Amino acid sequence: MIDSNTLVQYDAPSKLLHDKIILVTGAGDGIGRAAALAFAQAGATVVLLGRTLSKLEAVYDEIEANNGPKPAIIPINFEGAAEQDFIEVGNVLAEEFGHIDGLLHNASELGPRTPIANYGLEQWQKLLQVNVTAPFILTKTLLPLLLSAPSASVVFTGADVGLKGRAYWGAYAVSKAASENLMETLADEFDGKNTIRINSINPGPTRTKMRATAYPAEDPGKIASAESLMNRYLYLMGKDSEGISGQQFNAQPTVEISASNQLNL
Repeated sequence: MIDSNTLVQYDAPSKLLHDKIILVTGAGDGIGRAAALAFAQAGATVVLLGRTLSKLEAVYDEIEANNGPKPAIIPINFEGAAEQDFIEVGNVLAEEFGHIDGLLHNASELGPRTPIANYGLEQWQKLLQVNVTAPFILTKTLLPLLLSAPSASVVFTGADVGLKGRAYWGAYAVSKAASENLMETLADEFDGKNTIRINSINPGPTRTKMRATAYPAEDPGKIASAESLMNRYLYLMGKDSEGISGQQFNAQPTVEISASNQLNL
């Protein structure tokens, strides 16, 4: 087992992910973009999945400019996607690669900050669809490809409010709690099967557009960049985390969070 402080200090070997195939959801921006670039720099062929094609193309171009392995792009909008759309994603990946070594669930919606009494049903359903149902269907669909890899890793992106609910975070908090439970359920089902491991990582306060939406008055210069956290993500995708499953990691365990006004994004 490894604790979060050890994770923070991890020094990723060069080409840690050489010849690995890793799918990143929400790859067009923020943590997803940073992870895609870091995985590619470490030698992985990255499948860029997201809803905005222009953003995915920009990440694609940046990976190629950095001489990384040629990535792939799969545009999909989780909000409106049906199960057949995810099956088609799996079929494309099966035909192109035959297996998947890693899956980072990063795409998510924040939703309104409002009391449950005022929360709209349409917004509620949207967040549960994007933050819980889509990762469930995608993981289920890709399990045969993950199990075909010698050693595969699935990583869910967590949040403080996924571990303890907080006023006014509504469906975001509930969906993140469900995501943690999904991770734990999957990890328990595959317990002892070393071909696949499933964990979650809470990035902590990170300089992203979602964070800026939640805290518009915050000085972004005082918040960790997504790039500064990537050694933690590399650890969870690489060989050094083999055999570790069902754990909830904090990317910034030394950061103190005020329960009244802070949220890890």
